[in-house]
Amino acid sequence: MNNPASPAAAALDYQGKVVLVTGGTKGIGAGIARGFLAAGASVVVCGRNAPDALPEVDGKRADFCAADVRDIESLQRLFADIRTRFGRLDVLVNNAGGAPFALADTASPRFHEGIIRLNLIAPLNVAQQANALMQQQAEGGVILFIGSVAASRPSPGTAAYGAAKAGVLSLAASLAVEWAPKVRVLAISPGLVQTEQAHLHYGDDAGIAAVGATIPAGRMATPQDIADACLYAGSPMAAYFAGTNLLLHGGGERPAFLAAANAAAS
Repeated sequence: MNNPASPAAAALDYQGKVVLVTGGTKGIGAGIARGFLAAGASVVVCGRNAPDALPEVDGKRADFCAADVRDIESLQRLFADIRTRFGRLDVLVNNAGGAPFALADTASPRFHEGIIRLNLIAPLNVAQQANALMQQQAEGGVILFIGSVAASRPSPGTAAYGAAKAGVLSLAASLAVEWAPKVRVLAISPGLVQTEQAHLHYGDDAGIAAVGATIPAGRMATPQDIADACLYAGSPMAAYFAGTNLLLHGGGERPAFLAAANAAAS
């Protein structure tokens, strides 16, 4: 996919920087990868399987490394490859994760453990590997955890996922203290995002539009919105932005009681 640079990408120069986006071959991750490519960075994306097409902007394409973020030996090979090929890592976008719909009363313990492993333990292991490399660099580095609004509001059907993302916020705050000042750590938590798989969650175009209309901004976020936030958060402009969480939700979700109430508006 070939996207033009956004205003944020034009304003922030990542020339000579190396960025790793886990899960960067599709959805939000691919949008983030395109954002950093547009800003001039060398971008590495990883996943278990090579995609049909890699994120690309104006003829510049992301590099792909096969890696399973749940497997520590796979991660060690990934970071050894980055060290050999690029000699550095400036920004990690810890994006890989997700969960299918499954009600908590019928999902198996093994399923719940797998969701926690993918969305909490794996990001911790990825961050640990990135920190080891960044601490050796004079300029240090930045680690961005992609969280979710599911961490701070009910997440029915994805309860283990929401719990894992809540853990990610605590993790980012703690690591920001442990790894400062060389490595800056923070979280960015999107709300509802319209990706190429949005129809699986919201139905057809009418369903997507109806859901978007419930958001104060009048639409769901796009992967480019998340990319722009990452470009800022990973830049020197955000040098004092650490150990915290940026909620990126277009104003949040309209409270359900407002639709249920029948009091006359004054």
